[in-house]
Amino acid sequence: MSLVVAVVGPTATGKSDLALDLAQALGAEVVNTDAMQLYRGMDVGTAKLAPHERRGVPHHLLDVLDPREEASVADYQDTARGVLADLADRHVRAVAVGGSGLYVRALLDRMEFPGTDPELRATLEQRVEEEGTRALHDELAAADPVAAAGIGPRNARRIVRALEVIALTGRPYSASLPRHEYEVPAVQIGLDCDRATLDERIERRVDRMWDQGLLEEVRRLAEHGMGRTASRAVGYAQALAQLEGALAADAARAATAAGTRRLARKQMGWFGRDPRVHWLDAQDPDLVPRALDLVAAADAGRLPHPDPGAVVRRTLGS
Repeated sequence: MSLVVAVVGPTATGKSDLALDLAQALGAEVVNTDAMQLYRGMDVGTAKLAPHERRGVPHHLLDVLDPREEASVADYQDTARGVLADLADRHVRAVAVGGSGLYVRALLDRMEFPGTDPELRATLEQRVEEEGTRALHDELAAADPVAAAGIGPRNARRIVRALEVIALTGRPYSASLPRHEYEVPAVQIGLDCDRATLDERIERRVDRMWDQGLLEEVRRLAEHGMGRTASRAVGYAQALAQLEGALAADAARAATAAGTRRLARKQMGWFGRDPRVHWLDAQDPDLVPRALDLVAAADAGRLPHPDPGAVVRRTLGS
């Protein structure tokens, strides 16, 4: 089985373009690891490549969920591993691309998924409504300080999930979190970009989203029905607020840009903590040859371990 080539990093750094370049050079097919691009009809706001933009390269795991559904990392892992198995049977390499860190880890790493209990979850969600997320976060901190340190006090969904897992398994939630241990052989290529340039790219992307019809896309989705995950995605939540009259057009764009900047910092923090990622400058004119050199070295078993001290995480700078 060929090494999976995973292209990771913050939003707006050009991951999709690099993935296409690599797929064409390697005779590979693309596997999506962006949680929001799983949804049908969520195209403009997720910068999903249209079919005519994919250069004839087959793409997998795009448009596989209805926007009313809630995405499941466990379901994604099962389906995505099946895609990898099919590609391996056909002797075709996979290029995985996307900025959803947990989905990348679910695809590549040894990762457990404890079960769920709808009644327990409903009880915890009700407590969030009545007591607030901070109260439950304090409870999580007492039960599992490691998990609480990695989950923000306003992230109700993850707090509820952590408390649910603790109650179901009797073990800390952090014990089930992924480790930096490949189950699927891979080489990860991270795209980095200086903060000022990335912020400018994000501003341009947000303008394109509105210019290319995000409001019309969101109006159609809302008429069809959107679940919690889809309706709270960056860009979609703000467009809904504009359509409902809660935000003016300029304010909706500004809020989307701010939310996207926060997302980019979060993504860089997630991928920056993974010592296996080999970082490249997204603006390097020799980006594609450098990436192909990394793949060739990995295939030959001579890829050096990334030097954490040499990783330039400029998107986290001031």
